[in-house]
Amino acid sequence: MELEVEKKFKCPYCRERISMLLDLSENGIQDYIEDCEVCCKPIQIQFEVHAHELARFECQTAQ
Repeated sequence: MELEVEKKFKCPYCRERISMLLDLSENGIQDYIEDCEVCCKPIQIQFEVHAHELARFECQTAQ
């Protein structure tokens, strides 16, 4: 079973397609800030893991 998954998405600021590795080893909601690898602006990342699988993913501009 893969406990990391690559998630591709568009930066909410510059709209460039970027990717990051998500850790699926812990079930529940994970919420953190990660800088865009293109424009370097902070992105709020929130995702939910159930049974070590990605159940939900959201990204938005950091407040």
